[in-house]
Amino acid sequence: MVNASDLPDRIARAAALLRAGGIVAYPTETYYGLGALASRPDALVRLAAAKLRPPRKPLPLIAADLAQVQAVASLDLPLARQLAARFWPGALTLVLPAVTGLDETLTGGTGTVAVRVTGGEIARALAREAGGALVSTSANVSGEQPPTSAAELSLALLARVDGVLDGGRTPGGLPSTVVSVELGTPRLVRQGIIPFALIEAASRSG
Repeated sequence: MVNASDLPDRIARAAALLRAGGIVAYPTETYYGLGALASRPDALVRLAAAKLRPPRKPLPLIAADLAQVQAVASLDLPLARQLAARFWPGALTLVLPAVTGLDETLTGGTGTVAVRVTGGEIARALAREAGGALVSTSANVSGEQPPTSAAELSLALLARVDGVLDGGRTPGGLPSTVVSVELGTPRLVRQGIIPFALIEAASRSG
């Protein structure tokens, strides 16, 4: 059982590690994620290597609020703003035009970045305390099962991270739904917990 009384202190310590260029495993609304600040290219390279992630495969981000989203991506498209207003905070990841100069570890050279305002309270608090959007890729070596508790993190991964924010067990289940809005209409990239039919309906209702 995780002690909730010292959670703010543990979030603060994890955020300090992130600001210093560290990598932290932390709970999201589905699984444990592996995080580094989007503004720390050194940490992004280490994180991609820690996951044994294929080269040029983009890394998704979570944010605490719209301001953090707009620091890494454009919300100029009306559809992007419409879906953000309807589904954030929540498990909808939007593929948006990346801001100029965003690290290619995050974009994979596509000029876009996948980002959401997370519905996970601990993850949102961590991004807020750290001061920027965080990588939110599952905390497992590529190809392995993502963990739903800190105890399930593999020893191989633990050896490559700088800290673990234990927030207890997460619910698991389907990941976030990923939708691209680059062309002004929603395009399903990955089906997740939010049915695409709901997203299509929301896009028509505006």
